[in-house]
Amino acid sequence: MIQAIIGLGNPGAQYAQTRHNVGFWFVDRLADQHRANFKPEHKFHGQLAKTDCWLFKPNTYMNESGRAVIAFAQFYRLTPSQLLVIHDDLDLPAGTARLKTGGGHGGHNGLRDISQQIGNEFHRLRLGIGHPGNKNQVANYVLKNPSADDQIALLQAIDQAFAVLPFILSGDMAKAMNQLHTKT
Repeated sequence: MIQAIIGLGNPGAQYAQTRHNVGFWFVDRLADQHRANFKPEHKFHGQLAKTDCWLFKPNTYMNESGRAVIAFAQFYRLTPSQLLVIHDDLDLPAGTARLKTGGGHGGHNGLRDISQQIGNEFHRLRLGIGHPGNKNQVANYVLKNPSADDQIALLQAIDQAFAVLPFILSGDMAKAMNQLHTKT
């Protein structure tokens, strides 16, 4: 069963609404629904809230997410299979949500750093942000706010993921994936 949901993003107000921070958007919304407050946890290099499971936001920049995740996971003796990492994904169209367990980092620097620290057998909720069309524009693209249409699509993807969250938390990844990945 999932014991912790980790949202990836960059700290600071200047990044709050950027595409790279959709992981933070997800856990912030979950915390709001449960009236849970994030509190700084300096020993984990992040912010922590408690609902049905732990909610964690690293305070490190994206490419150093692994440092925060390993400190948090080791303290609570969590295995990679008990973690769900929420992150942006360039390879999916904006508004697409997909679940995955294990696999490579796909060029995502946050996932790369986490995998280097704890291995890659953690669960991932991939929130599609679309691709700018040119690999040289990626760094700038992920650090910009989405267009109004993409913002709506991203929030709809989060809604879709919330609909399967009970299955995810109970450990029924197959049912969550089937529902999330099936077009209606």
